[in-house]
Amino acid sequence: MTVTYVPKGVCSRLMTVEAEDGIIKKVDVVGGCNGNLQGITRLVEGMSVEEAISRLEGIDCGGKGTSCPDQLTKALKQLT
Repeated sequence: MTVTYVPKGVCSRLMTVEAEDGIIKKVDVVGGCNGNLQGITRLVEGMSVEEAISRLEGIDCGGKGTSCPDQLTKALKQLT
C-alpha cells in the first residue's frame, strides 16, 4: 500500500510512504532538511509502521508543535 501525504506546518512539501504487511518499504520526502530527512527515511525503512509511529510521534521542531518526523507519523497512520 502506498500513501501520499501533504505535511502541514513544516518545511517538507510532500511525503510518499510505501508499506507491505505492516513494514515500511520506502519513504520519499520532497523539501525539508535534505540530510536529516535522508537519515530518517533510511532509519525507518524496514521498521514496522507501529514502531516508527511510536518513536517519531510528537517530535517538535523549533517550537512549531510538529516536525517532519511527526508529520511522517500522520502519513504512517493512514497505513494502519
